[in-house]
Amino acid sequence: MAERTNELGQPIGFDVPGWTACGHPPRTVMRGRYCRLEPIDPDRHAAQLFAANAADADGRMWTYMNHGPFDTLEQYRTWMDASCMGDDPMFHTIIDEASGEALGVAAYLRINKANGVMEVGSIAYAPALQRTRAATEAMFLMMQRVFDELGYRRYEWKCDALNAGSRAAALRLGFTFEGVFEQAILYKGRNRDTAWYAITDKRWPSVKAAFESWLSPDNFDDDGRQKRKLDRLTSDHAGP
Repeated sequence: MAERTNELGQPIGFDVPGWTACGHPPRTVMRGRYCRLEPIDPDRHAAQLFAANAADADGRMWTYMNHGPFDTLEQYRTWMDASCMGDDPMFHTIIDEASGEALGVAAYLRINKANGVMEVGSIAYAPALQRTRAATEAMFLMMQRVFDELGYRRYEWKCDALNAGSRAAALRLGFTFEGVFEQAILYKGRNRDTAWYAITDKRWPSVKAAFESWLSPDNFDDDGRQKRKLDRLTSDHAGP
């Protein structure tokens, strides 16, 4: 893109004509082929989520979270009641369509309506959800709401820079690495350098096309094995 300058010869950013603030995400269901996301409801979801998370016997899924692990359902429910019921972060429960079971959570957070920016975070997938089509589709459904339904300009993913799994997931899902903020926060009594990733509305059409290709039933053989990997598709569909 050619550099723009003002009347003083200083470089300036591109115009965003007619911009108005975006709306807040609605508390409505996001439904796909393999999963659906519902606004979190402790009465309906806490017990199922706690039971599903219990399959993670060594607590590996909680290492890089600022909460957990939880020893009892009561502890988990207390955390959920205190932390998951507001508008920002806005938590959703991921329901597997095949089983009808609640198997994970994810949240919209740092919702900046004026600038059209928000983040996805607090992602906690029980073992039964990990590495499934539903797990990937849940992230796609959340992106669709942000870009297609609400018209946001930027969608962020941040994680502990030492969390190799989260960093690989961000790239697989089409996020672009933007750098590391050193000593960004403290959690669980330790330092966190934060790795930043993002998808912008300019890149969203190419990322969306990659997801649609990967999630198509035609991309899986009779044994459920993928024919093309999502990270290859996001690379193939990469825009400027």
